Amino acid sequence: MNLVTKGINTENLPDAKGYFGEYGGSYLPPELEKVMQDVEKAYEEISKDPEFIKELKELNEHFTGRPSPVYHAARLSKAAGGAEIYLKREDLNHTGAHKINHCLGEVLLAKHMGKKKVIAETGAGQHGVALATAAALLGLECDIYMGEIDVKKEAPNVSRMKVLGAKVISVTRGTKTLKDAVDAAFEAYLKDPVTQIYCIGSVVGPHPFPMMVRDFQSVIGMEAREQMLSYAGSLPDAIVACVGGGSNAMGVFSAFLDDKDVALYGVEPAGKGLETGKHAATIQKGTVGILHGFRSLVLQDKNGEPLPVYSIASGLDYPGVGPQHSFLHSIGRVTYTTATDREAVEAFYALSRMEGIIPALESSHAVAYAVKLAKQLGKGKKILVNLSGRGDKDIDFVMEHYPLEEYEPEENLKDGYDEFLKHIGGEKN
Repeated sequence: MNLVTKGINTENLPDAKGYFGEYGGSYLPPELEKVMQDVEKAYEEISKDPEFIKELKELNEHFTGRPSPVYHAARLSKAAGGAEIYLKREDLNHTGAHKINHCLGEVLLAKHMGKKKVIAETGAGQHGVALATAAALLGLECDIYMGEIDVKKEAPNVSRMKVLGAKVISVTRGTKTLKDAVDAAFEAYLKDPVTQIYCIGSVVGPHPFPMMVRDFQSVIGMEAREQMLSYAGSLPDAIVACVGGGSNAMGVFSAFLDDKDVALYGVEPAGKGLETGKHAATIQKGTVGILHGFRSLVLQDKNGEPLPVYSIASGLDYPGVGPQHSFLHSIGRVTYTTATDREAVEAFYALSRMEGIIPALESSHAVAYAVKLAKQLGKGKKILVNLSGRGDKDIDFVMEHYPLEEYEPEENLKDGYDEFLKHIGGEKN
């Protein structure tokens, strides 16, 4: 692929059938098999087309605002008292997150294929906003499926999608969150796979989507590699990214997979605690299964039905994970760990107070783990956090449900925040 620099894909995966080891593939009803083959063929064509690559590059630069900068979080690093923490500022992209990277590519692909409409699911709303933005830019219709709970929770992003001309369909069945939104979007796609295309929002789904989304997101890692060498003087000792479906993590990991001296950490949502069952830690607690057309680790019951999942971050509450993540876990190349809701909220407040950067709740999981890791690695080491999105969408929700001064006694966030700052060596504001 000309979209991906030579050598960054471990063992040239996926294979011709879309597998990363035992994970991936395409498990679809017969009526979608030919459609997906057409998508794969079209992607193979445009990914080698100099005109497509040029157009995507120009949009990334002049529309999205790439390259996104790498920033040294000096106060947070000093407070942590260990490794230096750097942030890859995907929150500064147009639309506020990494999602625009693959949405521009997918909508350009849709236009190349002669599609009239793009459809998608969204959890936190960032993928929905990015797809609606790309569709408005390139003149396509756009339908976004979103769980009813997330519609209420992420109201600012719902308004953005509507302003951009997208139709937002609230999904009221099941858990009313991301998994059900994916189900509804797939059903809509089945009804008309000819004039519309399902633009999957992460490195999940049937082949070729895990590969395509990774390739479009690989711009994060390619930029970060050059930026760390020029700005920090060396590659990072560790890279940390949150993992739901896993697109932002695969984007930044992709350029470092062959660098064995660079440790990679994927942070899943532990929610209210792994022991409570109210989490979405797929790699930590999942088993091999098939979900939404691909084989991977899945949080499922003994009958193979997806379990209800939970996270404070709407973009992370998905019962599956990208097949390449499952593969990287199986070979031990990436260490997958977790952060709880409380840790994420504490990191949300800490980064805001100490660096003037309000992170998305999804990204806050990565920040929380990076602070712990900084202490473990010690001075002289460097950690790069992929700050996948900004927290504008989360401010109202956090302030209403997790105010510093009004928290449950057994889990008092005001005290927790003080303890967190004390824990990392900072000062109370």
